[in-house]
Amino acid sequence: MTKRELRWEVAMPLLAADPVIVLAEQREVLEQLVRVHSTPQQLAVRARIILHAADGMGVRESARELMVWPKTVRYWRKRWRRAADGQSVPERLADAPRRGAPATFTPEQICAVVAMTCEKPSESDRPISHWSQREIAGEAMRRGLIPSISQRSVGRFLKKRPTSNRIASVTG
Repeated sequence: MTKRELRWEVAMPLLAADPVIVLAEQREVLEQLVRVHSTPQQLAVRARIILHAADGMGVRESARELMVWPKTVRYWRKRWRRAADGQSVPERLADAPRRGAPATFTPEQICAVVAMTCEKPSESDRPISHWSQREIAGEAMRRGLIPSISQRSVGRFLKKRPTSNRIASVTG
């Protein structure tokens, strides 16, 4: 060993990473997540991190191969180890809940508003031929789907989920 190599070994000791245990069923799901092209990229990288750990690959080597920071590799290995036994693989690899205000509208309320827009306005005794965002907001509150909603919120719901030409013309 040369003096330069020896200096590197002394200055940067390699620490053994804590072992990651992956069951056969979990490995199958992880490999499927990596293979499927529709898997979000972040989820695929996390799955690769866990597969590398299960195969005994070191933190730095795994980080280098996946082009992520070693800190990221350590974080996801720790998350995997600390996960509850009954947790599914996607739950283990999902983003942690973020802080902040809770959602104003539930998914059920959003679905009810979007479903309502598929009806003809005349069925709701509205004297219009096409829904406008203002009319949708008013009708949703009249039906009691949502206690209070702005036409801008309706526009955001519909922009995310265009369901027909009638709605697409409303959102622009």
